[in-house]
Formats: sequence, structure tokens, C-alpha cells
Amino acid sequence: MASTVDSAAEQLSKLGIDGAFADSAPNLKKNLHLLSSEQVELAKMLMEMGQSHLFEKWAAPGVDDNEKRAFFDQVAKLNSSYPGGLKSYIKTARELLADSKAGKNPFDGFTPSVPTGEVLKFGDDTFINYEQAGVKEAKNAAFVLVAGGLGERLGYNGIKVALPAETTTGTCFLQNYIECILALQESSCRLAEGKCQEIPFAIMTSDDTHSRTQELLESNSYFGMKPTQVKLLKQEKVACLDDNDARLAMDPKNKYRIQTKPHGHGDVHALLYSSGLLKEWHDAGLKWVLFFQDTNGLLFKAIPASLGVSATKQYHVNSLAVPRKAKEAIGGITRLTHADGRSMVINVEYNQLDPLLRATGFPDGDVNCETGYSPFPGNINQLILELGPYMEELKKTGGAIKEFVNPKYKDASKTSFKSSTRLECMMQDYPKTLPPSAKVGFTVMDTWLAYAPVKNNPEDAAKVPKGNPYHSATSGEMAIYCANSLILRKVTRVSLSYCKNYSSELFWFLILSTCQAGAQVDDPVQEVFNGQEVEVWPRLTWKPKWGLTFSEIKNKVSGSCSVSQKSTMVIKGRNVVLEDLSLNGALIIDSVDDAEVRVGGKVQNKGWTLEPVDHKDTSVPEEIRIRGFKINKLEQLERSYSEPGKFSLKP
Repeated sequence: MASTVDSAAEQLSKLGIDGAFADSAPNLKKNLHLLSSEQVELAKMLMEMGQSHLFEKWAAPGVDDNEKRAFFDQVAKLNSSYPGGLKSYIKTARELLADSKAGKNPFDGFTPSVPTGEVLKFGDDTFINYEQAGVKEAKNAAFVLVAGGLGERLGYNGIKVALPAETTTGTCFLQNYIECILALQESSCRLAEGKCQEIPFAIMTSDDTHSRTQELLESNSYFGMKPTQVKLLKQEKVACLDDNDARLAMDPKNKYRIQTKPHGHGDVHALLYSSGLLKEWHDAGLKWVLFFQDTNGLLFKAIPASLGVSATKQYHVNSLAVPRKAKEAIGGITRLTHADGRSMVINVEYNQLDPLLRATGFPDGDVNCETGYSPFPGNINQLILELGPYMEELKKTGGAIKEFVNPKYKDASKTSFKSSTRLECMMQDYPKTLPPSAKVGFTVMDTWLAYAPVKNNPEDAAKVPKGNPYHSATSGEMAIYCANSLILRKVTRVSLSYCKNYSSELFWFLILSTCQAGAQVDDPVQEVFNGQEVEVWPRLTWKPKWGLTFSEIKNKVSGSCSVSQKSTMVIKGRNVVLEDLSLNGALIIDSVDDAEVRVGGKVQNKGWTLEPVDHKDTSVPEEIRIRGFKINKLEQLERSYSEPGKFSLKP
């Protein structure tokens, strides 16, 4: 025992810790001899930061010694994974908790105004030009998927990116994203002069999703992408906080573990910086980094034009957005100007925007303008950043993003919490630290084209007030069919503005007749699945390599085509041309890249139908029952072309 006491005294002396200080944690003092010099330094830091309670229940030396060492392994991990270390985390937490208790408004002194941005209409000349510019620029881009979450909130126990985006083909979100990036890569390289490089793809994972994401990729041969293109970056959790003094919370099941929770998707910036990926991309000549989240099946329909806006307008930050009704439960992109001259363009949450407007000279608050929408566009958490300025900013911050804390207090005194809290950060808050000279804008797309996230389970979605988006697996799948149907309607008509460029009356008549001919895609019918009333359009799907942009799809549809509401069409080949096709049933076409297939004539069969299922029926797979329907494949025309050549399918 004497040697233990001597050892502890020696350690204290080396660290310059006086006896009174060490006596505040007697159990730690007894166990110091078990620790390495690095661990003792961490102990000193914890003591200096008022965390002596962490050692109150430690056992005497000889009992749980390995657990004690494991505790400091965890502390070391928490310390190294946070910019500035645990000391900085605790200090920031105390400041933010004090502000929260005092009810401090983070927007005090700021006046909101509408920022500068671009509002696009699908298929018009401006949209097409931006889309072409974006495709050309895609070879200079890297993509980053924030995918740290499980699907439990959706009623699905797998990782969210493994969930089928739609069940006609069963393509999961991750496969769809990769195939879209590969299609962009190929289209961009065709336009490139000289050598074209592969587009890098980084995925931010978490403890919950890392191994399963890796397994999903490996078991599917990375869905056609080269493994060297894909980098997984694992996000670590942060320590929980027990009170307003930022005392770290202990795991209720283990006295040698600190309770941890996710820090938020804002960590992606620090991970990209610390991993060296940004420097690697910059050295390779890349110019753009595109961030997106895990369950929006429409996103890549909007990416090319949005990237074109960034390149044309030279935006350092471009936030993708959708039209937003006043007071709708989605954040609004807003310019905030402070009384001292500071300004920034950021997302302001919907429950903060209306009172902020009312408090700064806008008595009606958040109201719709002459367009029928709020002038503050709806943020959908997809960002395009110019790589050079982004790297320079992260050199200053280390990737740290402005944090917030949201404690749930027991009562109005705000002296204690109902449960532990933690600091959080959001990816879209990156612009908060930018100088006024930064060019920050937005690109607004129609909601039907750009935004249909899957984030609610069937029970919660069924409670959504009528007219508001469900954001469920049901509505997400139906949104894909809606978008594809509307795109097919649009691309099969030459714009009237083009026709009117001709002066000859006879020629105008002939051209106008041609313009008005095109695909007739039936209107949807209303159905109810899992208590959600949705529009059911024809189930039209195609691989991104068939067509990712307006121009690509337009070049593969000609003549007078028609598609009935009950129809299903799956196009898996690259060079499939629809030519005077009349579809009333199910049609599946697959072909190798060097096969050109012209599909026309009348296709009629019993098709595929949607049969309602109960989301509580456990005999049905989770990924099906959370949608409330399954597909019955009654009859279809299916053709596969496995050899190069030219083929015609006209039943």
C-alpha cells in the first residue's frame, strides 16, 4: 500500500498538482499509478475543468482496473475528435448553456432580408443552359453524402441508405446516388477536352452505420463505382452534459463510461478537413464540393442545373432550395444584417423566422408574396461549396461549425434537465463564419423535381395535416413516379417559344402541329396507403445513365407517345429510344450499353398493380409495409438485349 501512495504522490508532484486539488477526487488519486503519463494529463485536464464527479464511484486499486484504463481511452477519443479538445467543448458548452438559461436570442441585433439567388423553372431555356453548364463542370466536383443515421425513425431497422427509394426496381438510395454520380461523370467526360478524372465520393458514417455501409458497398461491388473513388469517414459522438455547469454525464449503465450522443451532421466539415481529403481534391484540380443527405430520391434531378448556377454565378456557397409557403415547417434561407454591419446568409428555422420578422419592422411576419410563396425560400440541406474558399475558411476554423444546445428543462427555473443534453451542429450553418465578401446564394427548384425526403414513419405521417407533405416512404416513392411522369410530359414537347421563331405562316402551322404532338401521360389517381392520401402516377423509372438531364431524356423520346395511369415502365439500358409508344400495362427493357433499342407500337397487358398492406403486418418485409402497398406483377412485356447492335421492339 505504501508504494501505491508513494506512486500517487510522485505523479502529483510531476504534474504540479497540489494535494488539496487532488484531494477533491480521492478515488482518482488512489488510482493514478494505473495510468500512463498521457492518461494522467487527461485526468488533470478533467479536474481543471470541474469534472471531479466522474471519479466519485471509482473502485479501489485492484478492482475494475481495465475499466478505468478504458475510461481514459474513451476520454482520449472524445478529446482528439473534437476541434480544440474536451476543454474547448466544455468551455463552449458552459457559454451556450448560460445563454440558453438566460433566454438569449441568437438573432439579437440582426435584421432579416431576402438574399440573392436564382429561381429556376424546369425545362425552360435558362434551366437547360444552367443544366448544360453543370454537366460540363461535374468533372471538377466531389460529392459528399451525410449518412450517419439508422432507419428506426422510419420503421426500418437497417441503415437508411439501404432502403429502396422505390419498389418497382428495388433500387436503394445508395445505389441510386452512385449511379447518378457515374452518369454525371460520363456525361461530363464526353464534354471534356483532354483527360477526365473520376468523380470522388465521400460518405460520412457513424458508429451505427459504418460497418453496414461498408458491407452494402462491398456486397454490391460498389454499385459499379471503383472502390478507390469511395471514402468512408466515420463521425464520432460527443459527451453528454448533465447540468448548466457542463458536468459530463455518466453512462447510467457503466460508471466508467461517459454518456455520448451524435454531434450532428455539421461534423462533416471537420472530418473532410482533418482527413486530408479536401487537400487531395484541391491538388487534383477539383473546384466544387456537393453535400447531400441520405433519403431524397429526387435530388440528382436538380444537381446539374444547381451546379451550373454555382459555376456561372461564381457562388462560394450555393444552397439548394424549394418554394416555401409562409410559416411552412421548413427553414427559410435568409440574409441577416447586424446593427454593427456584419451580415450572413444562412438557414433560419421556420419557428424563428416569423417572430424575427415581427420584431424587426415586419408586423405581418412571414407572409406569402405575389408569387403565392414566402420570399424566403425553403432550405433542403443540400450545399454546393467552391473548394478553394472552403479550404481557406477551414484552415481558420479547423472545420468547427457554430454550435447550439437544446436542453429540456424540468421546470421554468431552468436549473436542471429532464435528461442529459449535448452540443450540436448543422452542416448548413457553415456560412455563419464567412466574411461579408463571401458570395453566398441559393438555387430554387420546383419541389416536385428536387425534394421528397423520407424521414417519417407511417404513424407519424398519417397524423400530418392534410395538404402538408408526409415525408414518408409512401410519399417519397410516389414523388419519384410523379417527377418522372412530369418530366416525360415536358420533354416530348418542343417549347412553343422555339416554334414561334419561324415567320412563315405555313411553316409555323406545321411546326406548331409538331410541337403540340407528344407524350400523353395520364393524370394520377388518389389512393390511400398507411392512412396517407397520395397521388398515384404511372410507375415510370429509368436508370440515370438513360437520362439524368432534360436534354438527355428529350433526345430519347420522339413522336407521339402515350402512357396510361395503370402503366409501369422500367428502362435499364443506356441507348433505349421511345418512339410513338402507346403503353397500357407493364414494360421492362434492359440492354447493354452498345445496344441501341427503339421501342414503339402498342404495348398492352394486365400490368403491375398496387395492393394495400398493413404497416403493422409483420409477415410483410419492413421496407414494404412502411409504404402501405406491395406490387403485384400480373403481366408484363420484358425484353433484354445482351449483345451490341441495333434493335427494334414494336409489338
